[in-house]
Amino acid sequence: MAAPDLSTHQAAEGSPESAAGTGPARSNHPSASTVRRFGMTGALLMAIGALGAGALPVPNPLFGTRLLGLPSRNATVSIAITYAGMAMVVLGWLWLGRMLKRDQNGGTPLAKGFIARTMMLWALPLLVAPPLFSKDVYSYLAQSAIAARGLDPYLLGPADALGIDDPLTRSIPTVWRPTPAPYGPLFLWLGKWITGLTGNDVVLGIFAHRLLALCGLALIVWALPRLAKRLDLDPRSALWLGVGNPLVLFHLFSGVHNEALMLGLMLAGLEVGLARSWLLGTVIITLGAEIKIPAALALGFLGMWAARERGGRPLDVAKVGVSMAVVFSAVMAGVAYGTGLGFGWINTLDIPTLIRSWVSVSTDLGVIGGQLGVLAGMGDHTTQVLTLTRALGGVVSAAICVWLLFGTLRGRIDPVTGLGCGLGAVVLLSPTVHPWYLLWAAIPLAASTARIRYRRLSVAGSAIVALLVPPTGADFSFRPYQLPMAIVAGAVILFVPLWLVRHRIPR
Repeated sequence: MAAPDLSTHQAAEGSPESAAGTGPARSNHPSASTVRRFGMTGALLMAIGALGAGALPVPNPLFGTRLLGLPSRNATVSIAITYAGMAMVVLGWLWLGRMLKRDQNGGTPLAKGFIARTMMLWALPLLVAPPLFSKDVYSYLAQSAIAARGLDPYLLGPADALGIDDPLTRSIPTVWRPTPAPYGPLFLWLGKWITGLTGNDVVLGIFAHRLLALCGLALIVWALPRLAKRLDLDPRSALWLGVGNPLVLFHLFSGVHNEALMLGLMLAGLEVGLARSWLLGTVIITLGAEIKIPAALALGFLGMWAARERGGRPLDVAKVGVSMAVVFSAVMAGVAYGTGLGFGWINTLDIPTLIRSWVSVSTDLGVIGGQLGVLAGMGDHTTQVLTLTRALGGVVSAAICVWLLFGTLRGRIDPVTGLGCGLGAVVLLSPTVHPWYLLWAAIPLAASTARIRYRRLSVAGSAIVALLVPPTGADFSFRPYQLPMAIVAGAVILFVPLWLVRHRIPR
């Protein structure tokens, strides 16, 4: 199915609040209810499949139960059901985009708030389902427990601090059990509160972290339409592409990644900075950087915008830069010492590079260069080549960000577009890239003036990448036959609902 052609349109009448959730309860579009139910059915299938195909804790608390334990007895069937649900959600999302495009071109109107309410309905089944696509939430629980016990999570990994038999350690993939935490002190401080409430109960801990991710998504829902309207864009398009994106539903919500809170604080700080006070925006963005450090890039674009508003002279840039640096340093120090966790996380930021990510351009070039050396009889120098290509990727991404910052200062690029493109360069050229990292760029760009071909690429890329990651959060090294069989079975299951709605979907 072709990706919806979402051009840059003028904002619809009404405030961002009306675009986000108020207005008539039903849509006048003839296909709206069909698409909503289709996606909702897909989300329900994902929730059912997650009982056997999700990133389940060890031991599985559902094992042995009469009804809920059935999916775990046949993982292939569970994966097939999950894949069918994933495809239904992705198709429903694309159909929503097609309806929105027709609405913007004068077709049958969608009710205000329809997209936001639809996304909420699709998220409800996954709220109570086990995590899908990633086991990172178990690392969050263990690292927070280390901090809660008075130990240093930036020096000790879960295996050393808690022991390999601890219930919070057993669910973590083996490669991450000995590694310290790479996350900011604000996130681990929030995790300490979760540990205080849930203790060693892994299931309650997952729900608590999912609620924390929900808070981050709420901030995104609040900020994104406002940023879009600021650039004379339709807030509904921003919500559809940025919040309704299947990658958001699959990885930030179901996968419980802390990018939700990082991006929420970053975008909320950018909106507050542009609308009210750039110093207050600096505080909020810095809090986002205390979750994960990439959020700090937003300070550069907010600062360049503020300097341009003051005249755009080098002296203006210097004054704004010094002021932001003082605020940034004060907030960082306040959080570091206030939480008692200090600045040890600066030494653990490279922890994710322990694995080789096939999505990373710099890592791929390093691996290819190392293998060419082996073929040429020069020996295996892959590690050294990787160091070189990853460093080169960092230099290139930094150069792109500097160019975008100067474009913002000169008024050629708005700060939202600059931030999205800058984070895109950082992601694609970083040593490690996970599918949900793409949201660092995709969500800001949903509210930007990026050209139509880039928006089409974002739509198509989101739809494809959403279906690439296996739902189990693990590889299939010892059962390579299982995944192809499950995908084929999922395609057969998908045929049934597609046939039932064949006359009622947007064409």
